[in-house]
Amino acid sequence: MRAAKPWHPYALLLPTALVLGLFFIYPLLLAGYRSFFAWDLLTEPTFVGVAHYRTLIGSGELLAVALRTLSYGVVVVTFSVTFGLALAVALNRQGALYAFVRGAVFSAYIVSWVAVGLLWLWILDGEAGVLSRSLRAIGLPTADWLSDPDVALYTLAAVTVWKITGYAMVIFLAGLQDIPKSMLEAAALDGANRWRRFWHITWPLLRPTVAFVGTTSLILSFQAFDIVRVMTQGGPVKSTTVFVYAIYEQVFMNLRVGRASALTVVFFALLVGLTMVQLWAWRLGAKQRVAT
Repeated sequence: MRAAKPWHPYALLLPTALVLGLFFIYPLLLAGYRSFFAWDLLTEPTFVGVAHYRTLIGSGELLAVALRTLSYGVVVVTFSVTFGLALAVALNRQGALYAFVRGAVFSAYIVSWVAVGLLWLWILDGEAGVLSRSLRAIGLPTADWLSDPDVALYTLAAVTVWKITGYAMVIFLAGLQDIPKSMLEAAALDGANRWRRFWHITWPLLRPTVAFVGTTSLILSFQAFDIVRVMTQGGPVKSTTVFVYAIYEQVFMNLRVGRASALTVVFFALLVGLTMVQLWAWRLGAKQRVAT
């Protein structure tokens, strides 16, 4: 068997590197360049320096969009990880019934965002929605799920959790099935109950999986667009205008390519920063757990 040439690994990475460079790195660099120009897609671009960044910060628009996106992301990550782990632990068993439930839960994840948005729009409409009509029929109070500025963002977050929990569950199932059964059996023989086995064996061994699911769920929540476009169009009163939808508005509604590019650069920096903080927090927690 011939030894691999020193350049073989780089040759194998080349196709992926080309795709990343063409569709991710180049557009990001172009957005950074465009953020220093005022351009409406119709006239020639005009160099304005960092004026777009000053405007976004001075008007409070950047802070408002960032806080809405962070709130949305925190809710989505917290509940999708919690529910996904709980379902994985409950359904990590043999049998046709458990397999059916696992498939039913995961099926929501493979449905398109547009279909999910239309389904929940039919359910959550304040006047004719199935949920509101059912609550009124039995005399319970209802809410303007999509037209109340204080509620709409968390309604979208709940719909997102419903959709992606199946993804988290599948990843956690893979992590649970990777844990040696001998360790759990030995702990049971030593008298550890189910909760102690989970807390002292399952949870520490699942930490890398939790970090992975949390990071990917955070990235997914920050990419929210379809569900906002279908269900609320950024309203009411911009209460559901998260980063990607704000970028869409700036380009296709306001024809402000430079300002949209500035939002894109800030959005990317914020996402990278939060991902690094999240991974650091999980690693720190894992080290402290090992030390104790």
